[in-house]
Amino acid sequence: MTISRRSAIKNIVSAFALPTLNPIASVFAQSLPEWTTYEIVTEVSLENTNGAAESWIPLPLVLNTDYFKTLSIRPEANDSNTKSKIFETPDRQARMLWTKWDKSASTHSVKVSMIVSARNRHIELSDPNPALKLSKEERIFWTRATVYLPTDGIVKAKAQECLSALPANSSDIEKAKAIYNWVVENTHRDPKTRGCGQGDVKLMLETNNLGGKCADINAVFVALARSAGIAARDVYGIRIADSARGYKSLGKSGDITKAQHCRAEFYASGYGWVPVDPADVRKVILEETGGLPANDPKVLAIRDYLFGNWEMNWLAYNYDHDITLPGSKLGKNGDIPFLMYPQAENKEGRFDSLDPDNFKYKITSRLIG
Repeated sequence: MTISRRSAIKNIVSAFALPTLNPIASVFAQSLPEWTTYEIVTEVSLENTNGAAESWIPLPLVLNTDYFKTLSIRPEANDSNTKSKIFETPDRQARMLWTKWDKSASTHSVKVSMIVSARNRHIELSDPNPALKLSKEERIFWTRATVYLPTDGIVKAKAQECLSALPANSSDIEKAKAIYNWVVENTHRDPKTRGCGQGDVKLMLETNNLGGKCADINAVFVALARSAGIAARDVYGIRIADSARGYKSLGKSGDITKAQHCRAEFYASGYGWVPVDPADVRKVILEETGGLPANDPKVLAIRDYLFGNWEMNWLAYNYDHDITLPGSKLGKNGDIPFLMYPQAENKEGRFDSLDPDNFKYKITSRLIG
């Protein structure tokens, strides 16, 4: 792995990064009963741009996994004075569709259709495979500090507190479970938080304000895990279907414009990347059937499930942090902590990515197989 931080972006290919879905790919995706295939469409339409403008749309994971595959990415722009390119970060942790309209463009719209296939994740934490382990370089990368995920000071002290009751020879799974339990029991979902939050872990711990949404709560898990020497990462994405597990609060289909959701993973030697999602436990407590106590059977069930499992009614975008958007006139001054929402700017500055009604973007999802 080549490590390059602050995400200087490189151009990978122009307009069509992946082939349009062909019948063979479609049949393959639909022939496996545990896999489900969706089409997700993101449309951006800028108004009152006063000249040239640019947009950046998050795209699915660069690399396929054993639970998620990208079958097709198809961008479309409706003005000849428009160019679109697909970019990925040098470390291949994120990719996006960049679109630029010059000042003579009559409209400022772009659409990208993505076809993905996913299957539910389940990690059996009792039968290790010795071949599954991170290299030294990968471990350094996935325990590094970022702007919003420091691993020293109050963060490290809190991680040590979470693990204080464990024996010194505890496994990464035992340590991660202790951190997971602490996050579930000490954070809370704050409905007033805009979007998915910022994930500023140091600020949350210093102010003892442990309220937020998924990018906040799961960032606490990731930062504490990294502080304890456990490789961990956020996975940014969006809900694309209703939950089949009976949780209305944990799914969204059709118009998913505001259904962004961040998850988390940690790495355990012998098992690989283990999925977790303490933020969704807190979401169930706050929102399911008008709110539930922490000891409600539905809460206990999802708390147990979301350590080692993900229901894959969800599209994974990327793992990246501290992103400089390619072509942005703001440069590093316009860095974003993560890419989970469409972004856009004109000569007057950056649009509000958390205001799709005025920014004018829409994301839809439909089941196709």
